[in-house]
Amino acid sequence: MWVSLVQRMQRHLIKTGDLRLIMPDGSAHRFGDGQGKTVTVHLKSPDLAKRIIRDPHLGLCEGYMNGDFDIENDDLYGLLTIAMQNIARHDTAIWWQRPAEQLRWAMRRFSQFNAERKARANAAHHYDLSKAFYELFLDEDMQYSCAYFRTPTDTLEQAQINKKAHIAQKLLIEPGMSVLDIGSGWGGMALTLARDYGAKVVGVSLSQEQHTVARERARAAGLQDQVEFRLTDYRQVRETFDRIVSVGMFEHVGAPQYREYFSHVRRMLKPDGVALIHTIGRSTPPGMTSPFITKYIFPGAYAPAMSEMILAIEREELCTTDIEVWRLHYAQTLRHWHNRFMANIEPARAIYDERFCRMWRYYLIACELTFRHKHQVVFQFQLSHRQDAVPLTRDYLYTAALRDDVPSSAD
Repeated sequence: MWVSLVQRMQRHLIKTGDLRLIMPDGSAHRFGDGQGKTVTVHLKSPDLAKRIIRDPHLGLCEGYMNGDFDIENDDLYGLLTIAMQNIARHDTAIWWQRPAEQLRWAMRRFSQFNAERKARANAAHHYDLSKAFYELFLDEDMQYSCAYFRTPTDTLEQAQINKKAHIAQKLLIEPGMSVLDIGSGWGGMALTLARDYGAKVVGVSLSQEQHTVARERARAAGLQDQVEFRLTDYRQVRETFDRIVSVGMFEHVGAPQYREYFSHVRRMLKPDGVALIHTIGRSTPPGMTSPFITKYIFPGAYAPAMSEMILAIEREELCTTDIEVWRLHYAQTLRHWHNRFMANIEPARAIYDERFCRMWRYYLIACELTFRHKHQVVFQFQLSHRQDAVPLTRDYLYTAALRDDVPSSAD
């Protein structure tokens, strides 16, 4: 029964591409329109078919993690491309899956309710992994967020430098300014703003591992008197600042806390201050986080719709002075991370086990393809208390020196 239901589900889902599915009994079936490269998948047991029917998202990813199916030439990228392209184009839910989808929707706000204790546990789940592991695929500055590719030939290192420079331009940093970095990670943004722009920075993080590394980096750079890293929740910060920056942290706030988050931004930002919030988002109405991401990668995380963010910003009476949308930059970033990860797969296996490495590969590829095919983007919100806190036009973002270095156009 379960095998026949998998076949029925694939006929419903796969309308484009060429998927060849070999069942546990050896029978082969084709799905899609036959266009493009054939991806062949061999299911090893009927139990996997049962798990895919009960929860397609978790069934597929856990099947790959556990080695319960084989992909010819290990073409996980090809398999997930077919899945993502079809999910993006068609209504994929079959009648027996709809109750579970409706329950997930009803529970979405509860699952995203990230009070301080839960937020700390969520951060530890992902960001307290070994620094040595992240060094296998990140750039030299340990930037774990979307890079900014001004040209197709930019290296990952250059694109992350571009990202930090672009954000600094938007913040209109001047020497001596005080800056709060919400979600400071391994410290790269805070150290850049201190070293290259003369700012005095307070960085806050909930990850013990990242906090330890960031403090060591500040001491090694001789910036310990200019940059202070705190292991604390942003809600516990009491000072006010000339500038506030947050890169890749808002995804962990949770929709129920959006207004609370922006109330703290409003409180901590000085009257003539500027804030820059950089986050993954969606160019669709509000939705749900993948069960795979919630269970294995980022518990409590959610990529907001612009409408959800704007509503909270408006209610806190902050002035939105600029909104920029980056589309394919994160797809390209994730491609770089995946390629570096696979080039270092043996050291990765030495740190964590094979199942973990398969999970991580699935995560990197699935996220890249979500940006390519499912309307996921990056938002940059520039906020202030006053309309005239930033220049009238965007010309200040693209100075002559910057234009002479690299073109200002991006995808």
